[in-house]
Amino acid sequence: MSFRNQNMVLLLVRVVLGTTFILHGSQKLFGVLSGPGIDGWLEYLTSLGVTHHVLGYAAAAFEFFGGLMVLTGIGAELGAAAILITMVGAIYLVHGAHGYFLPNGMEYALNLGLLCVAIICGGAGTYTLPVSFKK
Repeated sequence: MSFRNQNMVLLLVRVVLGTTFILHGSQKLFGVLSGPGIDGWLEYLTSLGVTHHVLGYAAAAFEFFGGLMVLTGIGAELGAAAILITMVGAIYLVHGAHGYFLPNGMEYALNLGLLCVAIICGGAGTYTLPVSFKK
């Protein structure tokens, strides 16, 4: 595979992963797209036995802001690592007990986590938003 094609693949992975988590994080943080909002999200986590609300806030923020970082390519590896943490938590707390396959298994969370690993290992590629902090 040529270097140019690898960058296109990384861009495709970033677009899919980033938009997915911007949307999921928006549901949790802001209650858009039929999401629970932060109060509903924290209530759900409490029903799972997670009583430390800071973890709920962190997970929602990791999804939304991690998605933004991955999509734009600015700090993509860090954003992907944040998302990966939430996917490991989702598998541990919810999906792992239901086996691999959907609707409740870990199939979706595991595959999204593996896309995070691809970004962490492969970087953002060359097609990112241009950023310059020079004056």
